[in-house]
Amino acid sequence: MNRSTSLKISRLGLIGLLGPSLAIYAFVMIVPLFLSFYYSLTDWMGGPTKTFIGLHNYELLLKDEDFWHSFKNNVIILILTLIVQLGLAFLLTTLFVSKTMRLKELHRTVIFFPVVLSAVVVGFVWQMIYSHDYGVLNAVLKFMGLESAIRPWLDDPKIVIYLVTAPLIWQYLGVPLMIFMSAVQGIPKDIYETCELDGCTGFKKARYITFPLIYDTIKVVMMLSISSNMLVFSHIYVMTGGGPGTSSMVLAQYAYKTSFSSMQLGYGSAVTIGMFILSFGIVILFKRLAEVRNS
Repeated sequence: MNRSTSLKISRLGLIGLLGPSLAIYAFVMIVPLFLSFYYSLTDWMGGPTKTFIGLHNYELLLKDEDFWHSFKNNVIILILTLIVQLGLAFLLTTLFVSKTMRLKELHRTVIFFPVVLSAVVVGFVWQMIYSHDYGVLNAVLKFMGLESAIRPWLDDPKIVIYLVTAPLIWQYLGVPLMIFMSAVQGIPKDIYETCELDGCTGFKKARYITFPLIYDTIKVVMMLSISSNMLVFSHIYVMTGGGPGTSSMVLAQYAYKTSFSSMQLGYGSAVTIGMFILSFGIVILFKRLAEVRNS
């Protein structure tokens, strides 16, 4: 068997292995994306008739205050998640690699456990926590003698977007923590030992050793966080439905509301394409900023 024949066989084997996965990916991701773009160029209202209207839906989208308000809410959630969730994950990672931490396996299990819960269940639980009449939060405030702080938390449009972000941070804290822990375990132990001999412990060790050595991992986790938080839907839909008004509305929920509540499927498809473009743009912007830091 000559070299060219073996090369062809290896290529056929590779295609046979990757073909089914690529076909499923194309059917689930690529085809719906192109169909959504096609529908966004029509005035489809759910019936058999689809009239081609070009970029008219996108012209309306640029002037749609609800769309941009939903995008602003997504950005708020994204910023809070990047700062609080990843900050806590990195802090916990430094604690877990320290010698003073006890019961590390138990703590990691407890922190990761919410990840396996359904987002709908988490939304209902936190809705009960925030409830004005029977919520745990108001009960604790009342027990502490802080009756003046009691309020209908999810009915306050000024703070509701921050409150619905808390379940997201809590539930998925275990994901960046596990990734950071895996990255830290790849750092040679002699580096930490040398650092400790030189008197570099605690915060200094985290700043000058851990953070620079897992910086590439942190960038990957941040990009994953950006992509997932731009698609957040279930928690907010269960807790507030986007209310009061549109104060907690996010892009995915606005696309759902436009498409299936108002049956403006053509315009709803334009919303999803707009959401995709904005999400992709934020990821590219972050990647550029990260590259500037490395240069």
